[in-house]
Amino acid sequence: MNKLRNAEQYGFTLLELLVVMVIIGLLAGYVGPKYFAQIGKSEVKTARAQIDALGKALDQYRLDTGHYPNTEQGMAALNAAPSDEAKWQGPYLQKAVPNDPWGKAYQYKYPGEHSEYDLWSWGKDGQPGGSDESADVVNWQ
Repeated sequence: MNKLRNAEQYGFTLLELLVVMVIIGLLAGYVGPKYFAQIGKSEVKTARAQIDALGKALDQYRLDTGHYPNTEQGMAALNAAPSDEAKWQGPYLQKAVPNDPWGKAYQYKYPGEHSEYDLWSWGKDGQPGGSDESADVVNWQ
């Protein structure tokens, strides 16, 4: 009889296990969406930081050559000298021009419509416009 009593003391009932699983499920349901919302915000912050860094490289290019690379040359001119640019002193980036945090190429236009040059990412959706994570990340705002 004593051995039977000890066995009962070490186990969990099905009800206790279900209560623990419900608590874990509630916590995951509350914390999960907040966690994944932060991931989206960090991608937008990363895009803004990359646009700022690319803008500084473009400004250095302009200081050396007297103008920004044209739209056809694009940001590739930051890593490799254009054939018709004698004053090029680059490379202006240590690595190749990165893609945005969503894996798409940054858009560049010179002369720009909103500022001297326009540099932007279409955001998560890859389309113009959008809101929240899908909003465009631009250098002119």
